Amino acid sequence: MNSPLVSIISVNYNQVEVTLEMLTSLRAISYHNIEIIIVDNASTGADVHVIKESFPEVTLIRSEVNLGFAGGNNLGIAQAKGKYLLFLNNDTEVHPSFLEPLVRLFETTPDAGVASPKILYHGTNALIQYAGSKGINPWTGRSITIGHLEKDNGQHNTSSLTQLADGAAMMVPMRVVQQVGLMPELYFLYYEELDWCESIKRAGFTCHYVADSSIYHKESVSVGKQSVLKTYYMNRNRLLFLRRNSKGGPFWTSACIFLLAAVPKKMVSHGFQLQGKHLRALFRGLWWNLNNKEVHGMRYLKTSTQCITKEYSTN
Repeated sequence: MNSPLVSIISVNYNQVEVTLEMLTSLRAISYHNIEIIIVDNASTGADVHVIKESFPEVTLIRSEVNLGFAGGNNLGIAQAKGKYLLFLNNDTEVHPSFLEPLVRLFETTPDAGVASPKILYHGTNALIQYAGSKGINPWTGRSITIGHLEKDNGQHNTSSLTQLADGAAMMVPMRVVQQVGLMPELYFLYYEELDWCESIKRAGFTCHYVADSSIYHKESVSVGKQSVLKTYYMNRNRLLFLRRNSKGGPFWTSACIFLLAAVPKKMVSHGFQLQGKHLRALFRGLWWNLNNKEVHGMRYLKTSTQCITKEYSTN
């Protein structure tokens, strides 16, 4: 197999130690034609210099403002030189041979546009987080992830086409990014990779699950599982995703189910638990959609360096 350059891009936000653990696992991989780009998303109170000091082979870029998940990754894309881009959450660790199957897929499948490996929950007894996706139901707005919370006994060891990749680890060829555009930054956090997958598929490319590649995900390390920030963006962006990717009957049905069933259920849950901040975050997410009419724009690679950045060195 050819060994084209792979640019591994990861975003750090106030999680230097977690990022160092990911980089340690990357040092042990068997595929060596890589460059690693870490984008620090305006971390506060953290000495991000230690990343460069511990891993001098890494390109470390610091954004002066927090650009969110999509914006941080797009900043990394602007610096990338690889034929393929691997977007990897900083709260992951990888299997040593995880990269070869992903590269092989793209080298042998011309219309492949995006792919994700099998994702297991880190520190569990091989519990699966992702083994492909059935996509987001256009009538309900709900997504179905294949294999979720199943013990990995080899039942999902066959690679296949799938509906959506997973943002914790996904590979995209640079030529696809140049054609389709960058990861949509208006999401800031959550749903952006799902929207991007839909854009990639609409451009005529295919989405793949690669079963013989594995990573391990520590999920929600940087945001927190009960974060108010998560409540805001998950609800804001679920409706935003529907607005950008569905229309007609499916849009109105899924929007009504979300607004008339899912939202009241969340309101009752947060109310019983006296979670006033979460209730306010939920309403702010809905209000954002009422106040933002134009949500269909895309940015392209040639405009991706508009924010101020600083590259760190050990000098």
